[in-house]
Amino acid sequence: MQKILVRAFHLAHLMLRPMTLGVRVAAFDESGRLFLVRHTYVRGWHLPGGGVDPGETIEAAAHRELAEEGNLSAQAPLRLVSLHHNAAMSRRDHVAFYVCDRVSQSASKTSDREIAEAGFFPLDALPEGLTGGTKRRLDEWAGRAEPDPLW
Repeated sequence: MQKILVRAFHLAHLMLRPMTLGVRVAAFDESGRLFLVRHTYVRGWHLPGGGVDPGETIEAAAHRELAEEGNLSAQAPLRLVSLHHNAAMSRRDHVAFYVCDRVSQSASKTSDREIAEAGFFPLDALPEGLTGGTKRRLDEWAGRAEPDPLW
């Protein structure tokens, strides 16, 4: 009976205070250009990414999001760079930041219900309106800033 109560308490805790996990990827083509997306439902330019689905590994989620948001496939290993608390989303949300040095695109990403615009940009000509989290991760990756535990 005690085992059942402990299990019920644990399930109730998870339902009331679920932890969420997301992923973002700095994805570069063979020319060194960075792929960015602009969503239909939130402002700014973002690194491709999204939530990790139940039963999915973080790296599998990164590959899935690259495919969904940009028709991208990794041609080099994804490298986990850092983990961040995303307090703007919730008290229990975290984001894994990956870098992929070489991706290929099977077809240009056209606008849809989620993605308003997407494309590759040279690092010295990134679009106006990068989100704060995107800018911080790129600055950290380039060695221009110390790692920040917050997204």
